[in-house]
Order: sequence, then structure tokens, then C-alpha cells
Amino acid sequence: MKKLVRKIGLVAHDGMKKDMIEWVVWNSKLLMGHKFYCTGTTGTLIREALKEKHPDIEWDITILKSGPLGGDQQMGSRIVDGEIDYLFFFTDPMTLQPHDTDVKALTRLAGVENIVFCCNRSTADHIISSPLFMDPDYHRTRPDYTSYAKRFENKPLVSEVVENVEKKMGTRTLIGE
Repeated sequence: MKKLVRKIGLVAHDGMKKDMIEWVVWNSKLLMGHKFYCTGTTGTLIREALKEKHPDIEWDITILKSGPLGGDQQMGSRIVDGEIDYLFFFTDPMTLQPHDTDVKALTRLAGVENIVFCCNRSTADHIISSPLFMDPDYHRTRPDYTSYAKRFENKPLVSEVVENVEKKMGTRTLIGE
């Protein structure tokens, strides 16, 4: 029987890194065998803590760039590509983040792709203790955005734009003509 492997994103603001590391170490036995994607500093610290706690275990951790340096976008790309099932993003509610738009984008993508998402330790505790976390038959429902992606299909938008540009250009003299 094939072992269940969840693909888990781990991100933590600076003020929450200690909480994230402690949560991962506390739950390390439940997290063994899963695949991790982490933003830079968070991932480096988590890998170090897991190696210290379990020196004989080989952890599958992909470390992205630091969040504000593009790691949040890398995480978002992996969400969109279906490479992440769970996103544990411990946000610091008391500190203004210079990359707040990146944080909002990750939150939005988690909703768009219908992945499990949490932003604090209490929610993370509930998620990891849910029977669904280890249920191999549980698969998230992937939204169907086909109608959205094809919203301009069979509409004359391109023809209208080209025609309008040709009309406008016809009224001007172009350089070199």
C-alpha cells in the first residue's frame, strides 16, 4: 500500500517563526514522510530543527526564496500548479508587513484553488489532528474555472479591437509611410 504524502507549504512571518518551528517539531511524527515547500528563512530553520530532533530521518523539504524576496510568489505558483495541498502560514497580526500584497495574494490563491489554509497555530492544531489529514481517500474538490477561462471565446473582442485600431490609424499619417 502506497504511503499518503501530503504536499505542505510552510511560511511564517518573523514574529511567528518560533511558533512555526515549535509546531513543526511538536508534530514532527505526524509530519514524517510528507513533502514540504517553505519560504527561505522559515524553511532553513525548520530543516535545522527537524534534523536536530530526528537526525536519522530524511526530510523532503524544498526551500524557496525568502518571502519578501519572491518566495511568496514561488509558493503561489506551486499552489496554482497543484503542488501544495495544505498551506500553514503563521501570520503576525501585530506587525505591518512590507510585502502585505504578497500575503494577500497567497490567501486569495489558497481560496481560488480550494486548498487547506490556516494562518495561526490553533487552526494548524485542528487541521493536523483532523482524521481527514491522514485519510488517503480525502481529496480536495478542485474548482472548475473553465467557463471563466473561456469567457471571451466566441466573442468578437479581438476583431473589434483590430478594426478600431485600423480606423484610428487610417486617420493618421504614420512615420515612414
